[in-house]
Amino acid sequence: MASLRRWVYTRVCLVGALCSACSGSSSNGEAPAPRDPWSSSAAPAEGEGAEEDEAPPSSLDSLGGLGALAEIGENLSKPGPYEAPTSSPSFDAAKPHVAVLSLAGALVERSAWSWRGRSGVELSELVARLRGLARDPLVEGILLQVGALEVSLADALELRRALHAVRAAGKRLVCHARGAGNAEYLVLAACEHVGLAPLGELAITGPAAMPVHLRPLLTRFGVVADFLHVGAYKGAAEPFTRDAPSPQSAEVLGQILDQHYATMVQQIARDRSLPEAQVARLIDQGLFDAPAAVEAKLVDRVAGFEELRGAEVPGAWTEISLAPRASARPLGALAEAMRFFGVQRATRPTHPRVAVVYALGNIIDGAGDGVLGARQEIAAETMVQVLRVLAADDTVKAVLLRVDSGGGSAQASELIWRAMEELRAAKPVVVSMSDVAASGGYYISCGAAKIFAQPDTLTGSIGVVGGRLAFGDALARLGVRTFPVGRGKRAAMVTGLRPWSADERAAIQGLMERVYDTFVERVAAGRKRTAAQVRELAQGRVWTGARAKELGLVDELGGFEEAYAEAVRLGGVAEDATPEVFPPAPTLRDVVVSFGQVSAGWLEQLTRDAALTALDAPTRAAVLGLLEQLASFRQSAVQTVTWVPRVR
Repeated sequence: MASLRRWVYTRVCLVGALCSACSGSSSNGEAPAPRDPWSSSAAPAEGEGAEEDEAPPSSLDSLGGLGALAEIGENLSKPGPYEAPTSSPSFDAAKPHVAVLSLAGALVERSAWSWRGRSGVELSELVARLRGLARDPLVEGILLQVGALEVSLADALELRRALHAVRAAGKRLVCHARGAGNAEYLVLAACEHVGLAPLGELAITGPAAMPVHLRPLLTRFGVVADFLHVGAYKGAAEPFTRDAPSPQSAEVLGQILDQHYATMVQQIARDRSLPEAQVARLIDQGLFDAPAAVEAKLVDRVAGFEELRGAEVPGAWTEISLAPRASARPLGALAEAMRFFGVQRATRPTHPRVAVVYALGNIIDGAGDGVLGARQEIAAETMVQVLRVLAADDTVKAVLLRVDSGGGSAQASELIWRAMEELRAAKPVVVSMSDVAASGGYYISCGAAKIFAQPDTLTGSIGVVGGRLAFGDALARLGVRTFPVGRGKRAAMVTGLRPWSADERAAIQGLMERVYDTFVERVAAGRKRTAAQVRELAQGRVWTGARAKELGLVDELGGFEEAYAEAVRLGGVAEDATPEVFPPAPTLRDVVVSFGQVSAGWLEQLTRDAALTALDAPTRAAVLGLLEQLASFRQSAVQTVTWVPRVR
């Protein structure tokens, strides 16, 4: 309810700002807040460029409709007569207090603005919020209520680092949950004091993965997945061509699970002051009711949230949002609205800075959905243009590329690699790998001056896969008979109606081998190795970040903050300089450009007939992700892509 009130308040302020803009009346606003390197939403410090949340050049002496609507919004933000209070009676914003936050749902790199992307809490904003609270002299501590989370282990480590920073700043960090699984407990364990609700359960069962294979489903519809690969460990096509994982895929998945398990044991043992052997035994036990969790020293108290708050927060407290934006202030909403609707032209900063570029999702050919689509896809034309703009801008002193991608189109990966080389020739380039930076994701990263990865990041997968779907049998089952006719030995191979012949497969295999050779050469040049040395690490094999560091595929183990600090150092930029972030806040033009990108047809039919609604959310997401990946081969027949089951 509190989040709903904040949402309504923000939107009312936005409407008020628009009404004021139309009537020519507005008001003096508060000064822009300092910006954390993680955050793309806070305004730059004064004098840092044209991206500030500053007032339009009209007179701002009269509140008019803005003031009235802002007052309405303020009233709507207050709890109703039958709702729980959002602050203690003694709370005073100008006096010391405890900040109360709620965290649940998906943690994402950039929240999506389209039907295809994932929405949730942006990891960068959450980390910035926690770092800001750690620095706030009026915040004595944080009470964090943790709900069900969808977060990768690599991102959980980034969040845990921010939680530890709160404690390192001398703030008390108390956490509460109604129940917790692996991901939630890794977050809870970073807290100084952990409370669990009565009848709550802990399920710290250890990391697990479930490979999903769709070959039987495709066979049911008469669709043949005809795929080739280069690299003994290149298993991206296995879900479509095999009924079960190959020995090579099982080996790689086992090593990934080993690393995730080791990380989980080490983190819990360190935070809860327990021997690692004891933590391993607790994970084997797996399930704990509330009293058993206390006895095992996994939590400290059994209590409801309000009970825990009363016991652990004797002084003033107030609920706060995870990531407050400028739009929560009337004047900030006005500037935001003017940028969105094009009244105020979107501009870039001009001060010396680091540019942070997010490379998220599948790597695709063309421009994709433009700036809006950059929140969930890496479109070659869009990304290349961005990198060239940054290369030509002398006020950009270094670039940090944040990668979360399993790859995609080989051609698109090569085009982005070339743009990265141009950029690297002009200024330092640092890469920060998130959960996955493999295959094409590694292709576009390998030339950076320095590469950072988390120990549990999935990377490498230097290999190539190619193929297509043959629909001839599927059409025949529907009563559609086809008769391909052509001139030339291989004229009919592009029809997509039958699997390739032996001659055609040999031709495709030769093409893929040349792509593989190019991929290896790019890695060898970037990592300063010989092609022969790279081939020993390639073959499509996926490595964890910890192992990749040992093998020289990455340079340092660390997260975004360590990578950003290195970019600041290499670029000679002031530590407090506001970074430029791409993709930026979207505009109406970006939304319009993204229209008309939805494709349907056989993929929708498959998902309906597969009764996916009966599956749990992670499994359903895995199946749909595989189907989307399969569909992508209609546009890009040869890809540097990897597919690894998600570990949870």
